[in-house]
Amino acid sequence: MAAMPVSVVIVSRGRPAALSLCLTGIAQLDHPAYEVVVVACPAGAAALRAGPHAAHIKLLEFDAPNIAAARNLALTQAAGEVVAFIDDDAVPEPTWLARLCAPFADPEVAAAGGYVRGRNGIDHQWRARSITATGCDRPLDLPGDGPHFPHLSDAAVKLQGTNMAHRRDVLARMGGFDPGFRFYMDDTDLDLRHARAGHRVAVVPLAEVHHGYAESARRGPDRSPRDLTEIGASLALFLRKHCPEPQRAAAWARLREAQRRRLLDHMIRGPLGPDDVMGLLRGLDRGHAAGLLRPAGALPPLAAPVAAFLPFPGRPGAPRRILSGRVWSRRRMRRQAAEFAASGEIVSVFRFSHTALYHHVTFRPEGYWEQIGGLWGRSLRGDVPLQPWLFAARLRAEVNRVAKFRGST
Repeated sequence: MAAMPVSVVIVSRGRPAALSLCLTGIAQLDHPAYEVVVVACPAGAAALRAGPHAAHIKLLEFDAPNIAAARNLALTQAAGEVVAFIDDDAVPEPTWLARLCAPFADPEVAAAGGYVRGRNGIDHQWRARSITATGCDRPLDLPGDGPHFPHLSDAAVKLQGTNMAHRRDVLARMGGFDPGFRFYMDDTDLDLRHARAGHRVAVVPLAEVHHGYAESARRGPDRSPRDLTEIGASLALFLRKHCPEPQRAAAWARLREAQRRRLLDHMIRGPLGPDDVMGLLRGLDRGHAAGLLRPAGALPPLAAPVAAFLPFPGRPGAPRRILSGRVWSRRRMRRQAAEFAASGEIVSVFRFSHTALYHHVTFRPEGYWEQIGGLWGRSLRGDVPLQPWLFAARLRAEVNRVAKFRGST
């Protein structure tokens, strides 16, 4: 059976270096039939044109601060049966796309989402969650590796915009993304619309991406917020579209309080001062007032794509290679890893020091995965703090941990 054609969409604004790293990861996907559609600002477009994948990418320049409109623009070019979305500051595991899109073999499945790892490359930043019409989200307890198809009577499956896929014809009939959500909750609005239509949605734990939370106009490098105006506007629009009118005031008060507590946490940690907190809350309130005036009606259907499918040369069937060693072999291992990655292999480097330091995983610009940490330190943060590992046993344990979403050697 032929592989399902998939369009991978990336929206990028003001982060050309992150976009380049994301595309390096996209080029290692093992799905045999995908194309890449990038909607980027002028700086990102210039970086892409100068990069090694320019001839294989559908590029659209767009510099307005509106992620929903940018995603809808990408859909004019996306010719895949399924459209997958990933942020420009994220990197997928090689098996991400194949696993994320596997549930669509069932024609009843309209959307799917995977799990997201955070900055240290090991802890999960995002697993399975639900969302209600009042904007209340909760974790979903989904045992095992799935895929899962949660049945929720009073909530929707909440997908994360940096790791989600939608059947294109269903998304087009729904009108795509609501451009009133210029930033924040455009994906959540779509979740509620799927639920209202009775669409089947999958959660795929082994479809994993790593999300870096790169600096932007709205948040600093330490993730402290710089502007909450659009968050306030999106919350107001979301409640108008989905929350029953008698519950809106209480729902807004609860959501605003959650934002205030988040700001106070940043203030306690140090990046924000009291004046910053007050100014950000004023921006949140201004945005809320603006969101009350944005259109909240039905969206017109989207047209068929205007361009033919453009296959991207990924790495289906690529060999996996493991490199391992101690701290003093760092230069040699990095040189070898870059060479093997350039030859088309999926490379994972494991380098352990004789310490109990926590482990971190990064995807290097040269195109390989690198895990570093102490031989006796934690990788999963819930593990025992100090374990008397021997090198070979520790390496085997870490290789087995990543094999199910990076692929076996």
